[in-house]
Amino acid sequence: MKTKILMVCTSALMLLICSCRKDAQINPDETETGNPDPQSIAKGLYLANEGNLGSNKASIDYLDFATGIYRKNIYAQVNPEVVNGLGDVANDVAVYGTKLYVVVNASNKVEVMNAKTGKRIGQINILNCRYITFNKGKAYVSAYLGTIGDPNAPQGIVAKIDTTTLQEVQRIEVGRQPEEMAIVGEKMYVANSGGYSVSNYERTVAVIDLNTFRLLKKIDVAINLNRIKADKYGDLYVTSRGDNYETPAKLFVIDTKTETVKKTFNMAVSNLVIDEDNAYFYSNEFSYITGDIILNYGILNVKDEVLTDKKYITDGTDKVIIVPFGIAVNPFTKDVYVTDAKDYVSPGTLYCFDPSGKMKFSVSTGDTPGHFAFYY
Repeated sequence: MKTKILMVCTSALMLLICSCRKDAQINPDETETGNPDPQSIAKGLYLANEGNLGSNKASIDYLDFATGIYRKNIYAQVNPEVVNGLGDVANDVAVYGTKLYVVVNASNKVEVMNAKTGKRIGQINILNCRYITFNKGKAYVSAYLGTIGDPNAPQGIVAKIDTTTLQEVQRIEVGRQPEEMAIVGEKMYVANSGGYSVSNYERTVAVIDLNTFRLLKKIDVAINLNRIKADKYGDLYVTSRGDNYETPAKLFVIDTKTETVKKTFNMAVSNLVIDEDNAYFYSNEFSYITGDIILNYGILNVKDEVLTDKKYITDGTDKVIIVPFGIAVNPFTKDVYVTDAKDYVSPGTLYCFDPSGKMKFSVSTGDTPGHFAFYY
């Protein structure tokens, strides 16, 4: 009888141990997408989640292409000793060399990590920083300066950073509330918004000589500029958000040879990414007059500079997305990644579409997912 009781107890204990071990292996911050690609040229994809202003909920997620595993909030996992985590509002993310850079707007810093491990290396302090780009061993960061929302904020700047020492070496004024930057040849082009002065928006693209780091000129385009992307033909695609009232949002094409606007698309473009001859875009246009929000997805041919009838979402998933907030294209597989910010205060969703426009998978992200960086 004692032997039988001992066997039952032992069996129960083994079941409990196995159950505990199984539970211990479950990581709530990891999701299997079911799409591993061990032969992928790119190792993975970083996604920066902005979080919510004032809440220190900025975070970074990582999609491992080889395993198909999606990991949420990796910064907090790898750097538990950092007070307040990544910080407040992750506005941009990029990989350059062996380092991962995240521009954390409201925390007034660029956080720098090891791109392979996510381990913190250091930070670059820049007031009200916005976007980052790179050229010849230097990082360039646009910054509004001043406090968030201040219409009397000073002229915005682009800061030049040494990527070896992570020290700022120079800065230059470019205009009020500068946003994205694009580099063509030996020049940088900066989209100025003037977003803190609704009745007096900026309307120029600043042109900087990278060799001398001097402002050469400003190109008059339209009010409230935001995105700026370069194609391989020497053209820039620049978005104007308009004013949500009488002045509609538009897309402009600048010829960098003449540094003039050569074409205007009378349509809203909230964000775009250029891959070879295709510019994938979405728009999320709101009107204070009608109260309507109009969503649109499409593809431009940048070689011919025409809007095509191609779609990168063909299975009806676009009807499910509430607030498109970020977009990326895998240059090798041509998969398209789109994020949904939903209500801006709760976890969003990342969607992956194959080249035919059919959804491959979707996963839950951090709050307000919006910025991508491929890791090689």
